[in-house]
Amino acid sequence: MEQVQIGSVAIDVIRKDIKNIHLSVYPPEGRVKISAPNRMELDTIRVYALSKLSWIKKQQAKFTNQEREAPREYIDRESHYYRGKRYLLRVLETKAPPKVVLRHDTLDLHVRPGTDSDKRKRILGDWYRAQLKHELPALISKWEQRLNVKTTAYGVRRMKTNWGTCNPVAGRILLNLELAKKPPECLEYIVVHELLHMLERKHNDRFVALMSEHLPQWRYYQDLLSRLPMKDEVWDY
Repeated sequence: MEQVQIGSVAIDVIRKDIKNIHLSVYPPEGRVKISAPNRMELDTIRVYALSKLSWIKKQQAKFTNQEREAPREYIDRESHYYRGKRYLLRVLETKAPPKVVLRHDTLDLHVRPGTDSDKRKRILGDWYRAQLKHELPALISKWEQRLNVKTTAYGVRRMKTNWGTCNPVAGRILLNLELAKKPPECLEYIVVHELLHMLERKHNDRFVALMSEHLPQWRYYQDLLSRLPMKDEVWDY
């Protein structure tokens, strides 16, 4: 792995068999990575990085200022979130298949006796995934009609650096599992954002204009997502 230095910013450069250059800034410290085509000159990569320096620093500042969730142990009376609301976890041991029951102010996690924290985490994660997949069809259908676009597939995945991704050619979008924990308007914002990439791939003036036309409050939702606590995570790439 190579590295370029732009002022105080160190950038890891990874060579890949790809056609285009890709820039990523990773939480929590704002580590920067560029994936570049194998034959691209290092000076060309440095010039590209310099052109993106203000954006890199903006992303780093966002990660530095963002609140972090405390590590989760999946024990009684621990705080967990669903659709932007805080719930207390209740761990209930039972000799039956595991399940999660949402109540007024608790998430009841039914597990077999002796279930460890990793298994409890997977069970709760599967429940979050199921809730998101239940909510998405109507939401995506609504915005497909409004934007006059059509997905071929959509799914939910654990992501560390993106709230969502879109492959305009394949007509496929993926959404971050963590969105199940965020307010529903944030989920809708990300759905609109990714669907609009089927009309405009880049985050350019046209994309911003489309966002403002179809979801005028999008900047508020974007800011809300950046202010909500970041998931406690071991970050790598």
